[in-house]
Amino acid sequence: MSAYRPDGLDDVFTGTLTEDQPSPAPAQLPSIGFTGWLRWAWRQLTSMRVALLLLMLLAVAAVPGTVWPQRVQSPEKVAAYLVDHPTLGPWLERLGFFGVYSSIWFSAIYLLLFVSLVGCILPRTAVHLRGVRGRPPRTPRRFGRFPAQGQGTADDEPRVVVERAVTVLRRGSRWLPFWPTYRVDTRDEGGGTWSVSAERGYLRETGNLLFHLALVGLLVSVATGQLLHYRGQAIVVQGRGFANAQVDYDTFEQGTAFRPSSLVPFTLRLDDFEAAFDPDTLQSRDFTAHVTLTEPGSDPEPRTIKVNHPLDAGGAKVYLQGNGYAPDLTVRDKAGEVAYAGPVPFLPQDEVYTSRGVVKVPDVSGDQPQVGIIGYLLPTAQEVGDGLWRSVNPQPDDPLLVLSVWSGNLGLDTGVPQNVYQLDESRLTQSVDADDKPVTLYVRPGETVQLPDDLGSLTFEGLPRYVALDLRHDPALPFVLVFALTAFAGLAASLFAPRRRLWLRAAPGVDGPTVVTAAGLARGDDVGLQPELDRVLRATLGTTTADDIPDRTPATPPAATSDSTPDSTRESTP
Repeated sequence: MSAYRPDGLDDVFTGTLTEDQPSPAPAQLPSIGFTGWLRWAWRQLTSMRVALLLLMLLAVAAVPGTVWPQRVQSPEKVAAYLVDHPTLGPWLERLGFFGVYSSIWFSAIYLLLFVSLVGCILPRTAVHLRGVRGRPPRTPRRFGRFPAQGQGTADDEPRVVVERAVTVLRRGSRWLPFWPTYRVDTRDEGGGTWSVSAERGYLRETGNLLFHLALVGLLVSVATGQLLHYRGQAIVVQGRGFANAQVDYDTFEQGTAFRPSSLVPFTLRLDDFEAAFDPDTLQSRDFTAHVTLTEPGSDPEPRTIKVNHPLDAGGAKVYLQGNGYAPDLTVRDKAGEVAYAGPVPFLPQDEVYTSRGVVKVPDVSGDQPQVGIIGYLLPTAQEVGDGLWRSVNPQPDDPLLVLSVWSGNLGLDTGVPQNVYQLDESRLTQSVDADDKPVTLYVRPGETVQLPDDLGSLTFEGLPRYVALDLRHDPALPFVLVFALTAFAGLAASLFAPRRRLWLRAAPGVDGPTVVTAAGLARGDDVGLQPELDRVLRATLGTTTADDIPDRTPATPPAATSDSTPDSTRESTP
């Protein structure tokens, strides 16, 4: 059986070329060019898929900042890491892992996310504004396939019924009576038939756009705060003061655009410190620092600082971060010269304020070795065994210093920063007695003890308290709060504001009464669509019960016809 081919179907693709016919040119794809590639890259960058990817990438890029020490916060830890890791450290330094949040690659991700959000918001805003200014869609000819339907009759003319429906639809809610609920549009369809189309729910897209705009505001605010902020910690001993100057801070962190000259030159003096503890459990109950604040152009003013109740001074928040004891010590070398004098902050180790501290004495006379002292302060000492002491109360009822002495080279001239609360024992020798056991000194306030190995003497002058203050200044914090609340409000509106369209048609009936039919359509599942349509019909027809309006809702709501859903309702929501 031969294959049948109708006449006239042969062409250059199916026919056979003769010798005098030229060969067809090979098909060539059009070139999009440089502009086309730029347009494609812009579309990819401003897509929601890439925006989510950049957001996740930004979170991942922030992880190294929590793994490795950062130069801005802890330069001494960075220096120690470089010394301890001579191979890995320099590579991390070159890649910017010691300054993650100011590195080029982190800033690039941050800026790309910012551009992606802006590029996504601007065209959507233009489309949204056109939709808000436009008229509601025309009333469809047939209501049979809509998920919400209703009908009834009225004695008034169709135009009067439609005007009453317009009044019902424009009436605001009980909470906002002056804010119209629906945008409406009436039309004369001819033959005495009138219709009204109503639309609401643009607040949903408005909230979505507001949420994205708030995210952009948060990005800008955080970036501004990182540029202009400063944060410092300072330890202030009772009876002494603190000046708001960079050299007076123990640690200081600042933004890239911050200038030390912008610091407000106020002073703060710690007059007294009160600590309250539970007498049974010894748990802390209250801490109050009584200070004297002196701001430029103002007289000294007594103020208080409590936990979670910071002090406002010079545009900064002054937080009470910690407290402890600072034994006032005087160390004399073997020549009798004062080598060290002043309070030494000891760090609390437990709930009864057993505190650990280090005293470094490098300025000794002659060829005497430098002295390092490690000790514990027991606010209320109690002997629990032969040579064993512990503190039983955080209040200084019977303070005792338990010290061990080291001598040699403190290592302060190596160029590597040291922690003031740690003693580098690599170049030091601990003092021992005749039995080769470490020498332990016990000192109470007002007592003087001789240091072993003829290193001098130590006097315990007194026991003042100290407070650890944390000063923070970030001009972007109010904006961060405003944009965060705005983002929350926008997200709530985008999630809960219903997007609905209602149509009502009033046509003259055959027997006289006006026949009123209505339909409704919502974006997504909306269980309140049919009750809303029934409410509008009841108010329009003047009925009092829902039984007067038959429910024509299908068991499974079918998709609406294409003529009832204009292009604006089919926009994708990024």
